Amino acid sequence: MSQLIKISGNDYLKSKTTESDKKSVLGISKQNEVIMKNIKYLLAPLLLFIGLNATKAQTNLKIQDLFTALKTNPTTRGDALAIEKATIGTQLVYSNLYPKITAFGTYDNFSTPTNLLPLPPNDLLPMVQDQRIPQPFSKNIFRTGASISMPVFIKSIYTTANKTKYLQKSAQAKKYINLLQNEAIIVSSNANLQYIKALTTALESKKQSLLKTKEIIAMKVKNGRAPGSNLLIIDNEINQVEATINDIAINREAAMATIQTLTNIRLSDPLEMIETGVIDSSAVSSLEPLRQKVAADKLAYKAEREKLLPTLSLRGNYNHSFANAYNNSLALNEDYSTLGLVLSVPLFSKNNYEQIKKSKIAYKASKNELDRLELSLKAQANELENDIRILDNSILLYQKNVKDKEEILKIAKVSYQSNRISIEDYLKYEDDLVLEKSNLYKSNTQKWQSLVKLAVIYGNNIENLIK
Repeated sequence: MSQLIKISGNDYLKSKTTESDKKSVLGISKQNEVIMKNIKYLLAPLLLFIGLNATKAQTNLKIQDLFTALKTNPTTRGDALAIEKATIGTQLVYSNLYPKITAFGTYDNFSTPTNLLPLPPNDLLPMVQDQRIPQPFSKNIFRTGASISMPVFIKSIYTTANKTKYLQKSAQAKKYINLLQNEAIIVSSNANLQYIKALTTALESKKQSLLKTKEIIAMKVKNGRAPGSNLLIIDNEINQVEATINDIAINREAAMATIQTLTNIRLSDPLEMIETGVIDSSAVSSLEPLRQKVAADKLAYKAEREKLLPTLSLRGNYNHSFANAYNNSLALNEDYSTLGLVLSVPLFSKNNYEQIKKSKIAYKASKNELDRLELSLKAQANELENDIRILDNSILLYQKNVKDKEEILKIAKVSYQSNRISIEDYLKYEDDLVLEKSNLYKSNTQKWQSLVKLAVIYGNNIENLIK
């Protein structure tokens, strides 16, 4: 969730202090004003056309459409490939249980005549007595054939196969949780766009209010009822509002880029969101990938220990040998085959003992990480649940405060026009209203962010929670 954009309501006041010396836009020369005006006239039809098309393209767009687009994103496809990789890992282990068949062909030259196949003494005796019978011995022997081998019982193979099944489940769970995390980023970024749009509207409203007040100040200065410095103060205030609008526009671009990265959809405006479900907090499902990995690590440790057990294998071999008999040079063609069971009992292998230690440590480490994250996420979930309750109360309070400050600002305007308060005091009420609106919009954004973070922790389907 580290990718979520956070914009504090106090950014507005911070911008005011850092931009206090900005010059007024009224200093632009008349020639530049004419040029800019002509450019606007030329670009106006094009901008209108682009704006209408963008509005039309997003008219029917909903938050669910972003979720759908996310599922075809390369990031999500990468998680699907991880599942395929885990599936192949399972098949790879089971493949060790299948027979291995190998064909071969050899040519051997021996220094002394060598038998083509083992020959019993009773069969050899008639050959020695009658030299017309070719004896199966030669210095040059050609062989062709095939060999077969397969495990009959190797306990560690079955345990390793079970381990890969848990790794496959872990990959599937991770894909789901990663999807929830990316959906949460989309919701949070969209909530930021809502906040930025609302705050921009509030700042534009303040700017219009300041421009109207500037007209009154200009009249007062012209009539000698107010010092000329008041015009500089109000101009500086307007410039600061414009600078703040530009600053938050940068955050707007960042939020839109985040959504576009995950969905390949560039929003022109934030989408509406409605909470339609209730968080199911019965289990911390975001830990499911790690739980499955812990189970896999435990089986990996067991499989290493089982490599010390005896193994039983089947081995077979078929040879077809041909050569010229050494006693009379007649051609020979002989077949020879073997088939048997092999029992292997490991007595000592230093490498096996070290691998057992290594797998045991890996299992303990992943189990400890699971325990640590479970404690951390439960504490975080409790914090988020409390935050949501507090934010609900804050939103109600800020809504009331905004209404009150709007009325207070109206009174302040009248008081300034009547010279009962200074321009500095009047501007303070303008700032208070925008700041209160900022707090309201910020609380709404924080609530959305807390809600989706909580959904990820409990593994709730965000598509069922938000429409």
